[in-house]
Amino acid sequence: MWRLSAFLRRCITTSPSRHRKKDSLFIIHPDVKEALADHRPVVALESTIITHGMPYPHNLSTAKEVEAIVRAEGAIPATIGILEGSIHVGLSSDELDFLAQSKMALKVSRRDLPYVICKGLSGGTTVSGTMIAAHKAGIPVFVTGGIGGVHRDGENSLDVSADLTELGRTPIAVVSAGVKSILDIGRTLEFLETQGVCVATYGDSKSFPAFFSQQSGFTSPYHVSSPQEAADLIASTLSLGLQNGLLLAIPIPEEHAATGQQIEDAIQTAVKEASSKGVTGRDVTPFILQRVNELTNGKSLQANIALIQNNSKVGSQIACALSKHKEKSGGNFRGDIKTRKSKDQRIDSNTVIVIGGINVDFIAKGTTKKLVFGQTNPGSVCQSFGGVGRNIADCLSRLGHKPLFISAIGKDSHSDAVLNYCKHMDTSAVARLQDQRTATYCAVITESGELSLGLGDMDIHQQIQEQYVSQFEDQLASASLVVLDGNIPVSTIDYVCHIAKKHAVPVWFEPTDADKACKPFLSESWKALSYTSPNLAELCTMNHTLGLPTPTELPRSLEDILGCVPALSRPLLEHLNCVVVTLGALGVMVCGEHDAGTVHLQPQKQKLKGRLCAVHYPALAMSSKETVNVSGAGDSFAGAMMVGILQGLDTDSCVRMGLLAARTSLVSPHPIDPSLTADAIHPEKSHSQLWSKPSCVWIED
Repeated sequence: MWRLSAFLRRCITTSPSRHRKKDSLFIIHPDVKEALADHRPVVALESTIITHGMPYPHNLSTAKEVEAIVRAEGAIPATIGILEGSIHVGLSSDELDFLAQSKMALKVSRRDLPYVICKGLSGGTTVSGTMIAAHKAGIPVFVTGGIGGVHRDGENSLDVSADLTELGRTPIAVVSAGVKSILDIGRTLEFLETQGVCVATYGDSKSFPAFFSQQSGFTSPYHVSSPQEAADLIASTLSLGLQNGLLLAIPIPEEHAATGQQIEDAIQTAVKEASSKGVTGRDVTPFILQRVNELTNGKSLQANIALIQNNSKVGSQIACALSKHKEKSGGNFRGDIKTRKSKDQRIDSNTVIVIGGINVDFIAKGTTKKLVFGQTNPGSVCQSFGGVGRNIADCLSRLGHKPLFISAIGKDSHSDAVLNYCKHMDTSAVARLQDQRTATYCAVITESGELSLGLGDMDIHQQIQEQYVSQFEDQLASASLVVLDGNIPVSTIDYVCHIAKKHAVPVWFEPTDADKACKPFLSESWKALSYTSPNLAELCTMNHTLGLPTPTELPRSLEDILGCVPALSRPLLEHLNCVVVTLGALGVMVCGEHDAGTVHLQPQKQKLKGRLCAVHYPALAMSSKETVNVSGAGDSFAGAMMVGILQGLDTDSCVRMGLLAARTSLVSPHPIDPSLTADAIHPEKSHSQLWSKPSCVWIED
């Protein structure tokens, strides 16, 4: 065994990376994350009202007052905003202050999100932008002042707010004071009807409110008179799985509605001024609101604040009622994602559960030494069925440990073929979603079998949400192993890790790719993991996300790689039982607590106490001509290694089972070789001459 200090000085940067955990794409505030994991009510709040809706300091004081109202009603506020290119769900007091005083903050709708994020900019999220973030975080109720709509003369200008189309495609309940009165309310309601959005007024009347006024002259199709009725309507909307939102219109309180006519007169004046001055697009609303406030001597601002506070109070009551409704219904609103499992099916306390993606794969392999982009290359194309979660569940099933596989597919031409191919697996928890596409993946590989290019249409994986997975909480709590792949949403990973930690269930995280490897490490969820199986790039991402030093560039020589891997694995082993780093043609390196010359693999309920080591197992020799498909080798390795751990085998046997399974995958056109059996990878039945002697190094503290 050799020591690593010299290598560390060469390989690892001496100062932490500039990009830390806070710079991640999607950051959920700890209070919000904890509330979601515990199934407590959370209310999403927008931030354009802070950045563009009110002057400072009224914007800041209103934001804090609204959050206080939400808390007083028993819910957790989650103000959503963009800070330096990161989407924040829940803001600290300092972050609220930053947005309130920022002169450079942008107004961020759906179309703006990619640009603002890639440029590392900051901004307030509109109704549209907030709905997207809230939905991804798993928050079903969003409170705002008023939504956008069809602008006056919109039939000619085609100026229609993205809020309306977002309501037509994002399943969130939006609680507002109706439509802003500067808009064409009649056409807005017609547009919402076209988008299939259910609209209901909150109260005893169907009269649709006009922001500052209780009445607009138009009516809603429906009305609800209590938080419970509103919660029932939301639950019904979500359970249908139609992928569109719901608008609940809350009239302004009576005591503030008296000034409505004065404000309406001021609005007409401001609209004419905006037109004469050439104010257009997204600048119209802030201009008019500012002028109306001036013309009414601040009365419109007072009314604006009052209605937002009232919306927050009512919206929080609805969120609390919805949370109670969810408890009574067993935690599932997604009627379109019902399982085919019988109600009286008993829970198998020795169940393995896999949660992850399922894809239809198209593998294109070139037959020339070099692929030339921009032209047609000779080669072969074949279709197979993949997805990291599916591959691992497939491997486990073929090796005698049929797991419960939780995933999602569309109701399209691919879904029946997928389920037919996977009939040897337990797919009873695979959701079939209307109006969604089954994930597809196309891999272009070279003659030698290396991946040259990959393209994926995998949006459906974001539908594997905590609300759906939570209906399997009893199975999760009693499982012998839970496997997560990096395709699923962050909020789902957080939820599963919370349950696993609570019930001491081992969790294996398969990162999927370098971009997704960060997901458990965006919060404290990673501390609930027992195993992870990254490649070197994914391992760097994990360290990078934790704000730890990483290599300036990935090492290439075997010597440098075998020095770098233990150093990067060391921080993770503070909480994980084992880090299994896949190295492609160079084999694997298993890092963990030393035990009789190798790593102790079996789950341990107590924190590691022994000395840490890393063991390198060379890969089995193969020629490039033998390699048919590289898309499932890592998943085959992980699945077979899991089987060895579940059977209580020694570390060498577990790893060798994995290496043998990986080899069968490489020579098969399918990610998981259909001929894979337990006998085929049994370490005692394989030829001893296949195995090179593993090497072990100590991992320094």
